[in-house]
Amino acid sequence: MHPGCTVMADDHFLDNDEKSVLIVMTSGPSTPHRCATPFYLGAILASMDADVRIFFTMEGVNLLKKGVAENLTAMEGGKRVIDFIRDAKAAGVKLHLCLPALPGYKIDEKADIIAEVDECSGGGTLADLILSCDKVLFF
Repeated sequence: MHPGCTVMADDHFLDNDEKSVLIVMTSGPSTPHRCATPFYLGAILASMDADVRIFFTMEGVNLLKKGVAENLTAMEGGKRVIDFIRDAKAAGVKLHLCLPALPGYKIDEKADIIAEVDECSGGGTLADLILSCDKVLFF
């Protein structure tokens, strides 16, 4: 073990009660190195019985546009971002897309969105999720 690391006793880890986690995804294709971890972490948390939602806003909405995540990797030769998205979905993560952000990225809600999206919603939904979740993470 690295000298600067400490080990927590088992009673400091998550209990079995359901937790809720919101991941706000603002990163997109211009920062591909930030585009896999939120899905990987979301899948892990969901597999630990957490209610996990990822809300895409700002440049993050581009990840849910058809053809983008299918052709994007976080690192050269790595797994495609769409595969991270699908793994998260299979684990139970819900994906929310910021409807007001779409026009700025020339994304058509009806024609351009990948099938994995659960809901298109606005800032009110984001605000509700932030206030109601146990933990909020930003990427």
